[in-house]
This record gives sequence, structure tokens and C-alpha cells, in this order.
Amino acid sequence: MFSLLMLSGVCGGSLLDFTYGALEQERGDAEKAQGFYQSAYEGDPTSMPLVRIIAEEKLSEGDTAGAMDAYGKVIVARPGDFGIQLEYGDFLGRLGKGDAIADKLREEAYRNVLAARPGTYVATEKMIRFLRDKGDDGAARELLETLESESPDAVLYYVATTKSLYDSRDEEAGKRIDARFERAMEEHPEWADIARKASDHFRETGRLDRALTVLSRHLEVSPSSLDLKIRQGILMFSAKRYDEGVAILKEVLEVHPKKVLAHESLAKYYRSGGMRKEAREHAAELLRIRGGSPENFLELADEMQGDGDIRSARLLLEKAAFDHPEDAGLLMKLAIVTAKDPETKDRAARLFKDAETLLASDSGEMDPAFMIESARELIAQGEVKAAEDRLRTAIRNFPKSAKKESAAAMRALAGIWISEGRNQDAAKALIQRAEAMEK
Repeated sequence: MFSLLMLSGVCGGSLLDFTYGALEQERGDAEKAQGFYQSAYEGDPTSMPLVRIIAEEKLSEGDTAGAMDAYGKVIVARPGDFGIQLEYGDFLGRLGKGDAIADKLREEAYRNVLAARPGTYVATEKMIRFLRDKGDDGAARELLETLESESPDAVLYYVATTKSLYDSRDEEAGKRIDARFERAMEEHPEWADIARKASDHFRETGRLDRALTVLSRHLEVSPSSLDLKIRQGILMFSAKRYDEGVAILKEVLEVHPKKVLAHESLAKYYRSGGMRKEAREHAAELLRIRGGSPENFLELADEMQGDGDIRSARLLLEKAAFDHPEDAGLLMKLAIVTAKDPETKDRAARLFKDAETLLASDSGEMDPAFMIESARELIAQGEVKAAEDRLRTAIRNFPKSAKKESAAAMRALAGIWISEGRNQDAAKALIQRAEAMEK
């Protein structure tokens, strides 16, 4: 269906015919629709929506001259509308394919616009494409140097086209790219896209100080450009200005605590410096923000537990269990750390039962550590017989590699017997076996 934008380009009495044409086209009667369009065009031959329709119809009929004439008339009638001339040039490009006349007219159309508006990005880009299609790279190079840095797109086009027109080892071409980026940042330091591309360019060519200068210049006028501020912090690390990098990234997180790249960069920096606690804090925040696999959560939670940070491990696993409610491994680990955390140990019993239910439903195997902790929880709940049975099963079934867990289970079972005053010799034997395993 035709848009209101197209309708807005049709004036006067032609609008009704245009509307009827659109209606018939929707109904599938192309011949009738074209009749209305032709009538509308005769009434308003300078309306671009109608010119396009008539030109396409002429092309479909093989009447190339008629199609070109439709554009020619509107160009004569609207000589100051350079957008039409550019469109006409593109239209002729579809006809070119070795057509010398079409190529000549296309070149004239582009040059007319460039004569009136030299250095204009769109016209320059189209003319350069025309020249390169003709194999005239020399003329394309000359024209490229007239391109004005009127927009970020124009600057990026200049850089990309310079790289494609010259050998990568051409030092003069490289200097011109440097100068174009520098000029753009002097005139428009607020252009974030150019600041990023320019900083990347200088970094990739081994000039880290210039890359940082570009970002600093941009951030002076656009301090809210957080993504580039993060980039600045990361480059500070590359420049071995570590304290500045950390300060910048922390400043970003104060404004926007969920900036993933800032957390990621700090976690990597702290990890490389052996600051495990700080690294874990940012790694945990990354998992909370963007999620991760059960293995990602478990690995970090195990590290937290290993360093005695039970509360952080619990909070992380609560998020993990929310994200992966059907993962029994996560729920088992959550039950264990919940029991170990003084703040939440009263909630552990329910989690142990939920984990066991989930294990039963998917025929999963209990983790050795889970079996021991669940037995301890049963003891705390007064279910000593159930705890004793679980510990016996654990001792029988633990793999040989689980020496630490086997020893813990033996000590726990011996503790039950000693507290109840029974099986004293067996309890002593279990403790001796546990001590042997722990050596």
C-alpha cells in the first residue's frame, strides 16, 4: 500500500487520480491503475512520486527514452532541486550497463550537483563510485580530497575510501587519514562515532597517547558519553596508567551500575593483579546483569566459598537458581551455602527438600557435599535416623576420589553414634579411617 509520504508529493487534481491508481493497484488491476497514474502525471508532471511511477512503467515497456524524458522534464522545471538530479544519476546508473549516452548523462547529473555544492558527501560519493566503475582511480583520488567533513558519515567515507584507493604502506595516505580525523575532532569533538573510530585508528597504529587525547577531547564536551569513557578507561590500562583506568571505570559504574564492559574490564584487571576479592565482585555483578551458564555460576560460587565469603556465594546462587530453576546442581549448592550462612540457615531445610525432589524427578545423583550437608540438616531437624541412613549410603557410594567428603561423612556418622552412646568401637574405627584419608 502507498504511504502518506508518497501522497504528500502529489498536488491538486492529480491527487484524486493518484489515489484511484493506488486503489486499483491494490485490487490487482495494473492496467487500470496505470491509466489513473498517467492521468495524474499529465496533471502534475513535476511530482516525483508520479515521475518515478511513469519512469518505471516506461522502462518495463522498453521505452528507455521515455523514462529518461520523465526525469528530464522535472529537472528542467526544478533546477535547484539537487536531490532530483542525484536520483536521476542513480536511475541512469541502472540503465548504464555499457550505454554510453546514459553514462554521459549520469556523469553530468553528478557534476552539476558538485559544481553547485562542491565537496558535498552524497554527490562526491556517487561521483567517486562512477569513476571507479570506469576504472579511473586517479580522478577518484583527486575528487576524494575535495570531500568536506560535513558529517560523521563523510569522515568515515573519506577514511575507508582512502584505504581502498591507496596501498596500506602509503605513508602520505596515512598522514591524510590522521589529518582528517584530527580536523574532524577539532571542529566537532561531540561526534562520538568519530571519536571512537579515531581513537581506534591511533591505537591500532601504535599511537596510544593520541588515541587517549582524542577520547579526552570528546569527553570534555560530552561527559555523558559513557561508552567512550569506558573505552578511555580500558586504554588507560593499555598505557599502564592503571590507577587512572580504575578511577574512570568506577566513575562510570557510579553513574550506570549495569555497564557490562566496565565490570568485565575491572574483573580482568583485578584478576591479573591477584586481587581475587575485587575481581569476584565484578565477575558476580556481570553474572547478575547478563546471566550465564550454571557452570559459570558454580565456578564463581565455589571460589567465593573457598575464600570464606559464604554470603556472597549464597546471593550469587540465588540469582543462578532463579535463572536456571531446573538445574539440580545449582539448587544443591544453594542449599549448602544457605545452611552455612548464619543469616539464612533457617531457610535451608526447605531448599534441601526442593533439591532432593528435583533430583528424584530427573534421576540425578546427589553431590557428595550435598549428601553430607543434607544429613547435618536432618540432624538439626531431629531426623537422626534419616541422617544416619544417608551418611551410611554416602560412605558406601562416594567415589574413591572424594576422600575429603568421605572423611567428613565418617566423622558425621561417628558423631551420631558417640552422641547417642552406641557403636562406640565402630565410631572410633570410622574416625581412624577418616584421619587416614585426611593425611
